Amino acid sequence: MNILRLLCMLNSPFLNAMKHVKSDETQEALKATQDTFPGLTIPHTISSVWGSFVTNCITCYNPGLHITVDEQLFPSKTRCCFLQYIASKPDKFGIKFWVACDLKSKYICNVLPYLGKDPNRPSGERLSENVVMRLMEPFLDKGRNVTTDNFFTSLSLAQKLLRRKTTILGTVNKIRREIPQSARYKDRNEFTTQVFSTSAATLTAYAAKRKKTVYILSSMHSVVQTDNTTKRKPNTVTLYNTTKCGVDVMDQMVREYTVRRGTRRWPVAVFYNMIDMAALNAHVLYQACTGTQERRVDFLVELARELANSHMAGKKARKEQLPQTQPSTPSPGKRATSGQTQMQEQSCHCVMCSLLQIHMW
Repeated sequence: MNILRLLCMLNSPFLNAMKHVKSDETQEALKATQDTFPGLTIPHTISSVWGSFVTNCITCYNPGLHITVDEQLFPSKTRCCFLQYIASKPDKFGIKFWVACDLKSKYICNVLPYLGKDPNRPSGERLSENVVMRLMEPFLDKGRNVTTDNFFTSLSLAQKLLRRKTTILGTVNKIRREIPQSARYKDRNEFTTQVFSTSAATLTAYAAKRKKTVYILSSMHSVVQTDNTTKRKPNTVTLYNTTKCGVDVMDQMVREYTVRRGTRRWPVAVFYNMIDMAALNAHVLYQACTGTQERRVDFLVELARELANSHMAGKKARKEQLPQTQPSTPSPGKRATSGQTQMQEQSCHCVMCSLLQIHMW
């Protein structure tokens, strides 16, 4: 199987994809182009590749039962209006992406860039709910479960997902309105559990420490049970700890082998992240299609070799198609000037001569 075909969650060859990182167009050219990278007016080439990448991520893989939704901060200090600062991240500055990731394989199922306020979002809808519903739209009505953190989880989101045959499991911020007053005790006995139920979801209040209570909202658990260990953890907390790490592990894998380089142009930074994600997805698809377990570093080395060979073959083919032109020589009746002679001498130098001159200098 050709690894090059698996790479690329892009519909075009690598050479065409490289053309999409250009961002030196003038403001007049940007205004003339009405194509958007969801929410911004940018060159058509950027958004077309991004759209192809996301479309192929969605259609090329069938995720499992559990999908994790979280944020990814791609490290960058590019000049753009949607650069984010998150103090809790290892790299404080970067471009934020909302990612839906398969828990088992760490395959990137869907991804959205965060570009600030979205004018297309309904005024009465929370940003967190809008993000989850957009990411999960291709995977709804299949009986899956989505795991989220306290930024996304809410009772209204659980109700929306439940109507689409999808459950939710996630932590809830203690300031949410759906948390009853009787569950907001600050001083609880250690390792105690309190359960609150509605027709749509179950809220678990678990005291991991004496003055620290964790709130878990679940629409997939109608009954909450505790284990027989010393900490007496509820099954909702145990399952959440198992399913919450999909996007975080994916981000670590992408950072381990990355093509990222320093740049001040945000389309280039987005392209770097796109290539890293495509390479990770290609490795998952390669293992799923061939049934073999191959180290990711070996797969990436072979992938880079095939990309380089394809690039050199295309370059050689284009060079052979160029017309063969003979170097211009002065006519017999005319004498070449000193400038022309110097130019001819410079043009006939080979690479070894140039290196020799540099060494002698």
